[in-house]
Amino acid sequence: MNIGEASKTSGVSAKMIRYYEEIALIPHAARSESGYRAYTGSDVHRLRFIRRARDLGFSVAEIGELLSLWDDRSRQSADVKRLAQAHIADLEERIRNLRQMADTLRELSDCCAGDERPDCPILAKLEDPDEVGEDGEKHSSSPARARLRRKVSA
Repeated sequence: MNIGEASKTSGVSAKMIRYYEEIALIPHAARSESGYRAYTGSDVHRLRFIRRARDLGFSVAEIGELLSLWDDRSRQSADVKRLAQAHIADLEERIRNLRQMADTLRELSDCCAGDERPDCPILAKLEDPDEVGEDGEKHSSSPARARLRRKVSA
């Protein structure tokens, strides 16, 4: 089958199929007399495996490891489980980090008046994370900034 058919059957875009071929996740496809790539059912099966692994968030390097284990019939399932558990730990860490980011943004958003004034604790925190206090106001030792803050809030 050609790359378009392999793409449709596997759910992997033609661009990604070429990329996976380039980085050796799948073997280079045979070529027809006219030079077009020709994929087999085995190639499509491998592409589906890769797509499912990508859907679960595995990196390309991890997918390479999974494919090596999949190809090795003398493997131990403990090796596969170890890789899956390491991926779970990575996902859980990323979830914790995303929750922390959301909490920080929520706190900053709660501190922002969202009105016509130019003071914005969200922007202040992005500018200098050490100068935004618990009240969401930017605190600075600069007298000019302090005067400007008093003038704007009046």
